[in-house]
Parts: sequence; structure tokens; C-alpha cells
Amino acid sequence: MQVSVESTSGLERKLTLAIPAEQIDTEVQKRLADAAKKIRLDGFRPGKVPRKVVQQRFGAALRDEVVGEVANQSFQQAVSQESLTPVGTPAIDFTKNEAGHDLEIVATFEVFPEIDLADPANLKLEKFVAEVGESDVDAMIEKLRDQRGEWQLVERAAQEKDQLNIDYLGTRDGEAFEGGTAQGSDLVLGSGQMIEGFEAGLIGAEAKDERTLKLSFPEDYHAKELAGAAVEFAVTVNSVNEKTLPELDAEFFKAFEVDGDYQEFREKVQGNMKNQLEDAIDNHLKQQVMDGLCEANEVELPAVMIAQEVGAMREQAVQRFGGDAQGFDSSLLPDEMFQDQAQRRVSLGVILNHIVTSYEIKPSREQLIEFIDDIASSYEDPDEVRNLYLSDESRLQQINLLVVEKLVVEKIAELAGVIDKNASYDAVIAAGSSAPG
Repeated sequence: MQVSVESTSGLERKLTLAIPAEQIDTEVQKRLADAAKKIRLDGFRPGKVPRKVVQQRFGAALRDEVVGEVANQSFQQAVSQESLTPVGTPAIDFTKNEAGHDLEIVATFEVFPEIDLADPANLKLEKFVAEVGESDVDAMIEKLRDQRGEWQLVERAAQEKDQLNIDYLGTRDGEAFEGGTAQGSDLVLGSGQMIEGFEAGLIGAEAKDERTLKLSFPEDYHAKELAGAAVEFAVTVNSVNEKTLPELDAEFFKAFEVDGDYQEFREKVQGNMKNQLEDAIDNHLKQQVMDGLCEANEVELPAVMIAQEVGAMREQAVQRFGGDAQGFDSSLLPDEMFQDQAQRRVSLGVILNHIVTSYEIKPSREQLIEFIDDIASSYEDPDEVRNLYLSDESRLQQINLLVVEKLVVEKIAELAGVIDKNASYDAVIAAGSSAPG
């Protein structure tokens, strides 16, 4: 077999294969002989069909079958011989394909990009240093109480944090505008749900009060036709409600699966907060590593990989919004919606793959089990969850990918060096939750 490789443009390669006619013809004749022994045709005894008849009836189909198999085998052999890593399915063109003549095949495909990894030591990374203080636990407990609070009707003037039920009509130059009218709408004063001045203008209002609020929309308001516009809201207050918080008693603790007293409840809350803090610290560092790697390494990307990622993201978007169940046509979502993010994902995937190979990163069995144990610890029956992951190859593969990613972050952080940065619990949680996990 003769092989030649041509770089056409960027990552595209054109592989030309010349396969001797003898190789094809020998295999075709062998299969014709085998077929003659098994084939049944009217007018002939089993196994006695003349070779010429078999050739006439099945020769072309058998040759096509052999050519297809030889083409595939030869392609795999050639890319291995030439140390090429194809991406996607190659476009195969049989430029010469006649019985008795050498077979010539031209395969066009893109190859996996090679990169010269930028020195990770140049990355600037910081890692939050924080702890869960007693005041943080106090604030979290109050937040949990607030989440389970109940609104009670009160007969007094509205205060900050009260919930008002209101009707309102917004007008601009005397004309109602779209989205500016509501009936029986609940509004918590101080929530920032409405434009500036709206909620403050209702402080002190009582049930059945009517107020006119003269306000202006922000200059950067999302609806351009209202940006910076002067408007009036005619508001009627239907009711004023005050939130009452539950007592810190056994009934409240049970809602969080705590059968003990306040101290046990507090310890559980603190434990959960510590876990969240560790996750947020890890997520923040991970995001810096990923951002830094993308910025420091420019990668030429195969178009087919980007197209595949765009397709996967499109399908995920449809599933996320229940489009599959409604028969939504995913092709209606344009590629442009996903292009930038798909390019980043593919680029990052290529970079991470290079790091994994270069530094020979491979999780040990112990590391996989430790990761699974961390997941299982948050469930009621950790052993059941642990066994579920260990007995399911697809789940175990997902865990393997997550651990590989974790080890990559640790390796890059080690090579780059990390500066500690003191921060509060709230600041770390906010930064960690805003970073993709």
C-alpha cells in the first residue's frame, strides 16, 4: 500500500492510498469460492453452482463489500503509520475503483490540533482563605427561618420588608405602556423588584391607600423604549402583610432532619456551611485555572469539533426547557447562539487533554473511591450510593472525568504557585457560586 499525506489548509489533511489490485481481487475470489459452496439457486444442486454464475450474480456486490472493508482497514493503518489523529468521520472518495486495477482512495479529514503549552508558572492564581464564623452561622440560621416564614395580614402602615398586595397602572405621557399594569401583585418592600423609587414610595402606606409615584426608568433599562423615560404609577394598596418567623424548636429542627436540640441543629448548619465554603473555594480556583489556560494558549480548532459541540449544546438547551416533549425543532436555534461558548469548551478540552497526556495524569482507584465517598456522604444511605457508582461503568466514567479535571487543577496550581487571599464567608460563596462548577 502506498500512502501520501497533503496538508491542504489549517488542520485539514488529504490522505491518498493506493492499494494493489491483487489484494482486492484475491479477497474477492476467496469470497466467491465460499459463496459458491453455500449459495442455493434454482436449477443447481446445493454447492454446485458454477463459479461463473456466482460471479455474474454476486461478483459486483462482493467486490463492493471487499473494497469497503479494505478501504476502512487501510485508512486506519495509514493514519497510524503517519501518526495522524483524525477528528470526526473522513470524507472518502474512490478516485480509482475498477476491477483488475489498483484501488485509489482519497480521504479528507481534520486532525486533532497539537499545542505548545504556555508555561503554567506565568499564571496568576489566588486562593481564598476563609472560615465559617459564629456570626456567619447566626446569619444562616436567620436566613433559614426567613425562608420558612409566613405572611400575616396586619393593619398598620407599611414598613421595609413588609409584603404589599397592590394594583398599579403605569403611564407615560398619559398613555399606558406595555408591562406597566398589574392586578393583585405581591411586592416585598426593599426587594429591589421594581425600579428605583417605587418601593420607597410605598413606605407608610396602609390598606386601601392610593398613591401616585412619579418616577423615571434607568438609562440602561433593558426595554430600550422605556430607558430613561419619565412615568407615573397609580398604585392601590390592597393589603399589608408582615412575615412571622418560626421558633427554633424541635418542629423546626426536624425540617432539616435533626432530631436533637438547638446545638445539634447549629452544628449541622455549620457543617453544611463548611462544605459549601470548601466547594466555593475550589470552584473559584478552578475557574481561574480554566480562564488562565484559555487566555494563555491559542489553539487552532477543528471545525468539526466545534460543530459537534454546537449540536450537543443545542440539544441540551432543548432538553433543559422541555422542548423534546413538545416536539420542538432544535434546528430553529441558530449556531450563533452557541458558537462562542462551544469554541471555548473545545479549546479548553484540547488544552486539558494535552495537560493530561504531558503530565501523565491518571486517577488511582483510591482517588476515585474517595471522590465517590464525598458524594455519597451527603445521602441518607451512603453505602447504597457508593455501590451504585462502583457498579455502573457509565457513572464511574463520569467520576473519572471529574477527578481528572480536579487533578489537572491541582497540577496547574502547583506549577503556577498560588497566593492566599483572606476573605469573608459571604464573599467566597458569592465568588464561588458565580463560577461554573
